[in-house]
Amino acid sequence: MTTSDPQGSRTEPLPVISPRGEFDMHNVTSLGAQIETMTAVHGGLVLDASGITFADSSFLRMVLGAHQGTDLRIAAPSLRVARLFDLAGVETYLRIYPSIEAARTL
Repeated sequence: MTTSDPQGSRTEPLPVISPRGEFDMHNVTSLGAQIETMTAVHGGLVLDASGITFADSSFLRMVLGAHQGTDLRIAAPSLRVARLFDLAGVETYLRIYPSIEAARTL
């Protein structure tokens, strides 16, 4: 887990989005669009992943794409999301935090 801020020093905490439910190729596009909109305005965001009950490779691809272009911080990933990140070997690449508060720390 890294805590570097690729966008430079922040004066305000990042906004948080808290999606709930399952995310796969049928519905991940809307979450990706929401992330894209928020990051365009704020330069980054915290994705509260605690309420995600299922995520597949489409979700993983969307997260990795968002991570490359912005300050995407993932907070409190559910067991399923944490397992997906572990299986893909990306938990050291992504900025993952144990809580929303830790992810929002300046």
